[in-house]
Amino acid sequence: MIDYAWLIAPAFLAGWVDAVIGGGGLILVPALLSAGLAPSTALGTNKLSAVFGTASAALVLVKKVGAPLALGRFVVIGLLCSGLGALLASSLAQEIMRPIVIVLLLVVGIFVAVRPHFGQLQQGRKHRRVLLIVLVSVISFYDGIFGPGTGMFLVMAFTACATGDFLHSSVMAKVVNTCTNAGALVMFIFLGHVYFLLGASLAVATILGAQLGARTVIGGGARFVRIALVIMVIVMATKLGIDSLAGGAFT
Repeated sequence: MIDYAWLIAPAFLAGWVDAVIGGGGLILVPALLSAGLAPSTALGTNKLSAVFGTASAALVLVKKVGAPLALGRFVVIGLLCSGLGALLASSLAQEIMRPIVIVLLLVVGIFVAVRPHFGQLQQGRKHRRVLLIVLVSVISFYDGIFGPGTGMFLVMAFTACATGDFLHSSVMAKVVNTCTNAGALVMFIFLGHVYFLLGASLAVATILGAQLGARTVIGGGARFVRIALVIMVIVMATKLGIDSLAGGAFT
């Protein structure tokens, strides 16, 4: 464990990023790989750390901001669909997923950029219940298979179909993202791809980062979430594009 002590800083930063908008895996998973873990073990260990960090951020946000929707059905969807995605992850090449996700990220970024008021005002939006269930199911399944951008896609889904407000959507996205992490983690444990001692140790740093991130979101409000979303779109699309050109994994 002494050899892995340097991973505390990446875990803390990953917790902060996950709490703000999502995408902490782009920080911690490469660090785990550079520490010598196998790709599947790095992914599983990251999920163990991430589930605690995201859950702690969700608790803070729900307490401080509140959740405008009953989330029971979305909790179940997140658990089941992400677990199924993790089970099927090995059968779907990342070379197929990367260009699709890059396009989706760019669409999200352009949409937010050209709609300056989207996500910043309570718009009295009609709750598109069926569409939201479908979107959460697909995004949860995607988190189990591949993962980058899950939190961001959930924020967009809840904003477009339910709240019209990035801040309240972030609260719901954190709750559901906790469940997608948990569902995928169960499958990684079943497949034997989790380094428990390391993951539990890094979870402490991830929780601390997530606590700071949750308070950053509360202090910055919807405008801050909007800026963070655009920045993460650029970072994720660039990272995935470089990985595609290099022929490597997204991590």
